Amino acid sequence: MSFKPWKQPLLVAIAMVAGTTAATAQNVQSAQRAIELGRYNEARAALRPGSSPEAAYELGRLYAKREMPDSAAFYFNRASGTSPFGQVAAGRALLAKGEVGPAEAQFDAAVKATKNKDAKLLTMIAQAYGESNIKNTGKVQTYINAAQTLNKKDEPALMVARGDVYLQSDQGGGEAMSSYDRAINANPSYAQAYYKKGALNVRSRNYNAARESLNKAIELDPSYAPAHRELADMYYYAGQYDLALESFQKYIGLAEKSPATDAQYASFLYLTKKYPESLAEVNKVLQSDPNNLTMNRLRPYLLYETGDFAGAGTAMDTYMKLAPADKIISEDYAYQAKIMSKTGRGPEAIGMIKQIIAKDPSKACDFQNDLASIYANQKDYKGAVSVYKYKLTSCNGDLTDQFRLATAYTGNKQFTQADSVYNIILTARPTYAPGYLARAQVNSNLDPEAKKGLAKPYYEKYIELSKAEGADPTKFKEGVVEANGYLGVYNFQKGDKSAALNYFEQVLVLDPGNKGAANNISILKAKPSAAAPRKAPAKKK
Repeated sequence: MSFKPWKQPLLVAIAMVAGTTAATAQNVQSAQRAIELGRYNEARAALRPGSSPEAAYELGRLYAKREMPDSAAFYFNRASGTSPFGQVAAGRALLAKGEVGPAEAQFDAAVKATKNKDAKLLTMIAQAYGESNIKNTGKVQTYINAAQTLNKKDEPALMVARGDVYLQSDQGGGEAMSSYDRAINANPSYAQAYYKKGALNVRSRNYNAARESLNKAIELDPSYAPAHRELADMYYYAGQYDLALESFQKYIGLAEKSPATDAQYASFLYLTKKYPESLAEVNKVLQSDPNNLTMNRLRPYLLYETGDFAGAGTAMDTYMKLAPADKIISEDYAYQAKIMSKTGRGPEAIGMIKQIIAKDPSKACDFQNDLASIYANQKDYKGAVSVYKYKLTSCNGDLTDQFRLATAYTGNKQFTQADSVYNIILTARPTYAPGYLARAQVNSNLDPEAKKGLAKPYYEKYIELSKAEGADPTKFKEGVVEANGYLGVYNFQKGDKSAALNYFEQVLVLDPGNKGAANNISILKAKPSAAAPRKAPAKKK
């Protein structure tokens, strides 16, 4: 899935509360802290009582980070005025609306009014760009340089703002990282800088460095919820879903309880493939917020993944009626097609996926798996084979795609080709247990009477791997039963009744109700004239 239903707060707390009462200043500082931790309701509650320009300014920042530009502009305008602070607020209101030129004029006026001698005001302007979606490291750099000259040394809040500014550029990762490092060097206890550095490393897929920085942020500030969320993202991208979910649950435990955090949790459960749990959370959110667009999007996805295809179709119809046309994404159409393929509309489904690809050829590789699954739903394994072959040659396919190709070959009864692909997989990953089981099954189809023992070495290797240190017996149980059943039949046909008996007995240890193994044991223990045992039916993938 390419979309992410939540946003990461990238806020820098810069206290600009001159001319306010002590109580108002405390409210503003409390709100800045709450915003930094993603506690938006708490921040709003702290800011309402003051109704000062500074409080309005922080509300503008809050709504800007929530990507609500109209609300952000409204509150920034309430904070605006003829003072340098008010001019910065007016500039931010214009920036929220994408009016860069007029915003810069306001910022320039504020800088001129302070004779370019107010480092905190210059830092506020840098922060304005860092928190916007405006790609501008030219004009804003003059403000940053001026503030740096006044500070005479690195100041953590300015360095974090500088890093956020560079993150808005196409190639600013290096300068952004340097800025966060400078903030840390200036104050080794500055948790936010470690968080920003960790978040940037997650974005760069530098997981070891990301984990180190994010854990340091948590060590310095155990309440730093966003760091747990970034850790969750990191583990998700690394494919470690259990750790991802554990980290996200820690985030949920620290973040404020709200429908928004419930929606985030539901989304993350979906991304980590906890489909029933995610569906329960989605339904809970929709009870209080029936028009929540993301939850209405996820509901048909989850009903499909949990096998309720009719319900998924109804939910998808509801979502498509609710969603504005510009909010419908390609993944929505892909799921709609997969749902159609499960409800008797296969040809339409294939046409829809091909239409998505034709509309945006750059996404051709993204939707090959969906197209292949639709072919498989129609039992058109030849079509699935063609898709995976295309993906491997044109889309930098990986071993997972090789496995899917082998599975499609098996479905199309091209067992020799499937065996060749499994050989490629197991050469690359010689301890990949599912590959040995699948290759054994393919060879069992090539040697259905088990006379040649083509599947024997692969079943034996599978049993060996099931006993390796750290192996989960529950995940191996079904395959080990199958392997022992096959080896029992093979050894009997070779005249080794003792070995055959041992294998069938191993089946009963794992599956006491297995009638085939019990019958074969009875035959083996009967008089020599008894009939040969039946071959245990192999379970196909």
